[in-house]
Amino acid sequence: MAVLDLDEVRARADEDFARVVDVLSKKIALKSVSAQGITGEHMHRSAEFVAQELRKVGVETRVVQSSNPDGTPGAYEVVGSKIVNADAPTVLLYAHHDVQPVPDPSAWDTEPFVATEADGRLYGRGSCDDGGGIAIHSGALAILGSDLNVNIKVFIEGEEEMGSPSFIPFIEAHRDEFDSDVIIVADSGNWSPDIPSLTTSLRGNTSVDVTLRVLRHPVHSGQYGGPVLDANTLGAMLVASMYDEHGELAIPGLQSGEPIGGLQRDLDEASLREDASVVDSYEFAGTGSLASRIWSKPSVTVIGWDAQPVDTSFNVIADATRIRLSLRTAPGQRPDEAQHALSDFLLAHAPLGAEVRVTPLDSGMGWAMDPNAEATKDAIEAMRQAFGTDPINKGEGGSIPFIPELQRLFPKAQVLVTGPEDPKSNAHSPNESISLSILRNGIVAEALLLDKLGQ
Repeated sequence: MAVLDLDEVRARADEDFARVVDVLSKKIALKSVSAQGITGEHMHRSAEFVAQELRKVGVETRVVQSSNPDGTPGAYEVVGSKIVNADAPTVLLYAHHDVQPVPDPSAWDTEPFVATEADGRLYGRGSCDDGGGIAIHSGALAILGSDLNVNIKVFIEGEEEMGSPSFIPFIEAHRDEFDSDVIIVADSGNWSPDIPSLTTSLRGNTSVDVTLRVLRHPVHSGQYGGPVLDANTLGAMLVASMYDEHGELAIPGLQSGEPIGGLQRDLDEASLREDASVVDSYEFAGTGSLASRIWSKPSVTVIGWDAQPVDTSFNVIADATRIRLSLRTAPGQRPDEAQHALSDFLLAHAPLGAEVRVTPLDSGMGWAMDPNAEATKDAIEAMRQAFGTDPINKGEGGSIPFIPELQRLFPKAQVLVTGPEDPKSNAHSPNESISLSILRNGIVAEALLLDKLGQ
């Protein structure tokens, strides 16, 4: 049964909050950028710091180095547990301790690896993604202390920002440390700093490289320009052929759907424009609700294009080009199926008979929550109490491929995706930050949720 009321949980959260902010500030300062080497000493130091802080709130933790599928050393992972009763439900708490790089510190208004508080937010790389998730877990466990009535397992990953190549081998080698009734993944976002959200779905993803060739070698643009189009122009024609007149993807075989659990509120166009820094003249592509276009419909993005830089350009017709396409898939579509559909379309629409070759790359499955699960209902009620308002559940356009893999490996577990972000968090971007009100209320919400799950 529940042992704490809302006022008691809030009081404990307020008493502990300075410690939580201090932990998060120290975590930011560690510069745990996995792109600089997941096996580096800086990543080992980051993992040890997280393990030590979780020990302070009662979790028996250790740092384990994973192995990549080819047997080479992998990331430093933090695993641990706190067992209170063999008959109680078991909850796995997930977050990751690695962070994105900072390519251009001059684009920041603050020092990226110095936690800086301003206007109710804490700025710094990893403040929300995903130091905030670690802080929420730490704060919730501190609140509950000896009143905790569920068993806890933790997994704090060290390579999420690198695509988690050793994630599945690590889980398969440590299944007992992951087996649980409920899995809480604290690596997503909220509707706003004042309105919480459960993440209802995640799109999948797959990528391909497209090589287009029109000539066996480059030729002079004055001699042959006209009947012979350059490879970049033909590549642009091929990319454009994927869309109809509304900017909607028109690729047979790609699934499209509506938001999981129904659309509680559509995304606000003005806010979306501001958050994404969209120029005033641009009209959004596609049809239907903005939410469905971002959460549950497919999208293709050109993320790379091999072309001659403007500053070194000269009058020649490019013989070939290579384009990398990233396809976000509807939550329920298998990525290999979507990849085949995209590849088949590109091969069938080679402009003017140009040679087109498609090379498949990595894929990850999407995910959709069970809106009728008991854990889902408990989470919504905990958020309502903590934030003092009804949650507005939302999908995410991005992907967290390990979540469907967790669901596959542990099919009986109920998965909840929560998180510390909001539309102003700028995860992966300059001036990343976390709302301190979300941090405080998120801690309260997770403590209430863990208490409810123990009933």
